[in-house]
Amino acid sequence: MPPEIPLLGGTANRGRVHRVGDTVRRPQRRSTPAVHALLRHLEDVGFDGAPRVLGVDDDGREVLSYIPGRAVTAPAPAWGLTDAALRSVGRLLRRFHDAVAGFDTRPHAWSAAVPEPFAEGGVTHNDPNLDNVVFRGGHAVALIDFDLAAPGDPVWDVAGTARLWAPLRDPVDTSDGRRRRELDRLRILVDAYDLDDAGRSRLAAAAAGHHEWMCALVGDGARNGVPGFAEYWTPGARARADRTRAWLERESGAITAALT
Repeated sequence: MPPEIPLLGGTANRGRVHRVGDTVRRPQRRSTPAVHALLRHLEDVGFDGAPRVLGVDDDGREVLSYIPGRAVTAPAPAWGLTDAALRSVGRLLRRFHDAVAGFDTRPHAWSAAVPEPFAEGGVTHNDPNLDNVVFRGGHAVALIDFDLAAPGDPVWDVAGTARLWAPLRDPVDTSDGRRRRELDRLRILVDAYDLDDAGRSRLAAAAAGHHEWMCALVGDGARNGVPGFAEYWTPGARARADRTRAWLERESGAITAALT
């Protein structure tokens, strides 16, 4: 067997995801059967922007296809923060939502439910962090890490992506060229995705909801001793989360105005 090469990125599975040849080995979760059903659907409909399910290895890990390319891992490279890269993320996310439109989520047990009023309307990836998008030639080509996928409204995913990529947060917590371009980049993403007017009117609320939802997941994981979450959820991280919460509330009207 080829050597196991640790892959960077991730929080919940930090240090537990490895590349072995042209495969990726990852720990299974309670939601793994649901995620595998989703990935097989994506393969069946010809969507090439997600890993393929290859089985389970002798150590009980899921085996997925390895997608060549680079993710935007810290410290973020300049090419991953360009407007062109952002547009490609919006187009990839739209292709994903179109591809899952016919997937029946009802027979499956998912990891974490999306809250109302964003719990229905399709399937959402739910964790479109910078290190969960694979790029080639500066353009997004695939989504990875579907552990948090669940039934949800596509605008929830668009808002979560905007929150992380624009990024929608207090500029004091952005130290790169995206600083104070939050709303400009929000518009770039939303236009590339081609979000409809109804989605644009709900995006500010979805972004605030996605922030609270993710903070709750990470906080619960930290309190339950998940190493990656416990390492991340420091007093500094909680303070940044509080600043983001206040910024999203304060800028809610400006976010909506930027999209009309």
